[in-house]
Formats: sequence, structure tokens, C-alpha cells
Amino acid sequence: MTTDSSSTSTSAAGGGISTFKGQERALRADRLGTGGLLLSVLAATAPLMVVAGVMPTTFAVMGIVGQPLLFVLLGVVLILFSVGYAEMSRHVHNAGAFYAYISRGLGGTAGAGAALVALVAYNALQIGIYGIFGFEVSGLLATYADVQIAWWIPALVAALAVGLLGWLKIDVNARVLGVLLVIEVLLVVIFDIAALADPGKEGLSLHAFNPDTLTGAGVGTALCFCIAAFLGFEQAPVYAEETSRPHVLVPRVMFFAVGGVAVFFALSSWALTVATGPSAIVGTAQKQSAGMLFFLTESRLGGTFTDVLHVLFVTGMFAALLSFHNVVARYAFAMGREGLLPAAFGRTSGTSGAPGTGSLLQTAVAVVVVAAFAIADDKPVGDPTAPVLQLFTWLGNIGALGVILLMAAASLSVVVFFVRRGAAGAQAWRLVTSVLSGLALLVIAGYTVKDFEVLVGAGPDSSLSWVLPGVIGLALVAGLLLGLVLRARAPEKHARIGLGNEAFQLDKAASS
Repeated sequence: MTTDSSSTSTSAAGGGISTFKGQERALRADRLGTGGLLLSVLAATAPLMVVAGVMPTTFAVMGIVGQPLLFVLLGVVLILFSVGYAEMSRHVHNAGAFYAYISRGLGGTAGAGAALVALVAYNALQIGIYGIFGFEVSGLLATYADVQIAWWIPALVAALAVGLLGWLKIDVNARVLGVLLVIEVLLVVIFDIAALADPGKEGLSLHAFNPDTLTGAGVGTALCFCIAAFLGFEQAPVYAEETSRPHVLVPRVMFFAVGGVAVFFALSSWALTVATGPSAIVGTAQKQSAGMLFFLTESRLGGTFTDVLHVLFVTGMFAALLSFHNVVARYAFAMGREGLLPAAFGRTSGTSGAPGTGSLLQTAVAVVVVAAFAIADDKPVGDPTAPVLQLFTWLGNIGALGVILLMAAASLSVVVFFVRRGAAGAQAWRLVTSVLSGLALLVIAGYTVKDFEVLVGAGPDSSLSWVLPGVIGLALVAGLLLGLVLRARAPEKHARIGLGNEAFQLDKAASS
């Protein structure tokens, strides 16, 4: 393998050779420290969107009072998952994260399948948020500015803004995300304190942590809703190449993120039950729906606080949009660098070092999907059917299913990876945690598929119950076929799947 003369230049300062092609195929290191990485990861969890949207929906639809206990239990499962996942991150530094780990353990073909699933899943998670973002912005303008606009207008504006920010340095993105995230968390904490200081008629009841509250047919589906609230912590390894000490920072951030999210959401969902009373939480959620948090803050903290909360609800969603956009762009970059996408995607922009082509791809896909839903929307302005009940709910659950399956596959891959390296004894306890978390994640994935019609609000006979999860199935099949084709026709590309920067080093060695 050779490099053409136009791809190299001599550095006068260092007297050595720097390879443009190499620089373009490596993300800029030392961009993120612990704080920047943690904020970039946590922004995807969109804490205010979870507290104001996911929690009331779970209470209302599933009728499960013990949602706080579910967050604790899921936190335990995901910490078990993170033990092996974090150890894997010490050995593999690749912006492809999930598919890189899976390819190292289960082979390049499985890695190709995981790559397509990850690309589809994270795109779906990001694009789905545009629906609820556009709907909320449209509602704010109608309420406070007396301006009536369709939801897709602010959604498309946001897509362009996110695309522009995606071209900037990742540390600039981290600062934007950090400011928005800190304000969000602060406002939720203020509500939590206010709820505990002024509880409902049942007082500071701990009934929501009683195991007896986790009975009934809705528990499995409630698990699906709640695990989606954690999504984002697993993104830390995606930024490994852009940190100074990935073997230290990535595991540290993942454990901080999982533990922090579990505690924060458990306490916040408990505060909701305290504010209404455990016996009234389901009824209140069914009556108020996504307005429950704002209904509760209005009576305790006043109209001004509630207005600010509405605005921060929107900015928090924007932070999540940007966080998921960055992840998708880096997956596309990693796939382009390793031959799973055209080589143009495996280049970074010269000024910022960001994966510019991947950023453009994600923006283009988002604009096309939002435009398609906008064209199909025949409801009046203010009707949530297309933006919330379809775009947000459908795509959000498609993405969540994909990530749950990727986590389960990654757990298996961790076991195989260390067994093949002869490290099973040294890593025994980590392998046990990976097996336990993998089994738990497969159970949750099974519930997700079984109850998909409930998750998306469709009837039991609706074709959506198999068409929507089928999107992930199609992505997996397409990725596996791509892997098989590469193994048969381009074995050198197949051998590079999951290698990341190591593949570039091999290229450089071969061309020298």
C-alpha cells in the first residue's frame, strides 16, 4: 500500500515527516479532559427531558409507582456492564466504540453489523429529538410571542445550527453542552428540594422504593422506558482519541456518569411521587401528561420559575441533539477510516480536527427525515401527532432498542476478547459482571421488542410493532452482509475493522 507524494509534507520545526492523510484520519488528541468528556456524555441524557417527559409517561402509561427503584436497579445493571466495557476501553481506543469492541471480540463481520446498527440507532435517537424540540419551541412562541409556526420550522433551524456546531472543535462543543447541562440539573435539583420541603398529603413517603411496587404486566415495558433515560453514558469511549489519557479518563467518566445518572433520576422520580403522594402519582401523570413537572413547579416555585423551566427544557434538548450529533459524526468517521463507509468520511476538517464529512452526513439525514415527517403532517399547528407521537416516539424507541442490543453484544465481546488473550483468570470478576449485565440487557431487549406497540402507542395489531424494530434488524443484516462481502473481496479491509488508528499505523508501515 503506498501513499502519493501530495499526501506528505516536511515539518520544518521538527525536521520530520507529517502525513496529511494520517492527520486527517486521526481525531485531534488532548481536546477533552475529565470535565469536558463528562459533560459531553451527560448532555445526551437530557436530564430535564427525562424528568419532564420520560418519567410522567412511564407513570401514566405503565402505572408503575416504583419508578425510583427501577432507576436504582438499572443503575446496578449498567454499572455491571461498565466494569467490562471500561476495561475494554483501556485496550481499544477507537471512535467506533461499540462496533470496535465487538469486532475485537467477535470478529470483523460482527463488527460491521454492529457498526451499521450503531449508525442507525444513534441517528434515530438524535433525529427523534427534533420532533419534540420543534413542538416545544412552537408552543413557546405561541404562548409568549403570540406567533404560530409549524413545528418543523424550528426543528430544521436547529438541525442547521447543530450541524454548524458539529464542525467546531469538540472542546468548544463541550463548553456549550456544559453550560446548558449545569443549568438544567440545577433547576431540577431546586424542584426536588421544593417537593421534599412541601410534600403531598402522604408526606416524605418511601413507598416508591418498596419492591411491592414493581408488580404487574407493565414492569418490563417500564424498564424499556427507564433504560432509555440512561443512554449517553456509553458514549464516553467514542471520544477516547480526543482525550489525553483515555485509559484513565474514559473508565472514570463512565462510572461517574452511570452512578450520577442513577442517583439523580432515582431521587428526581422519588421527588415527583412525594410531590403528589405515591397513591396519586399515576392519576396525576395521566391527567397532566408531559405537563406534570410544570404543574408541580407552578404551585411550589411560581410562574417565573416555571417559565424558565420551559425554556431550559428546550435548551436541554438542544444539548442532547448536539451530543448525539457528535457521536454519529465520529461513528461515520471511524467507519470511513476502516472502509465500512467511503473514505471521504474518514477525514477530519483541517481547522478544527472535527469529523466534518460525518457531521455533514448526519445533518443531511436529519434534514431529510424531518422534512419527510413535515410533508406527511396533515394536522393543524399545535397537534403533537407527527412531531411527538410519531417522530420522537418512533425513532426514539428504534434507537433505544439498537443501543440495548449493542450493549448486550459488547458484554459478550468483552468475555470473548479476554478469553482469547488468555486473560480469563486475571479478568475473571470483570467477565462475570459482563455475563450478568449481558443477560439482563437481553431480557430488557426482549421486553422492548415484545411490547413495542405499547412503547410507540400503537394497537396490538399494528404493523408498527414489527416494522419499527425491523429497522434495527435490517441494519444488522445489511452490516453483516457488508462484512461478508469485505471478507470475500477485500480481506485487507475486513482485517482493519475495529482497528482505528492502529489501521493507519499499519498503512504507514506498509508504505514505508
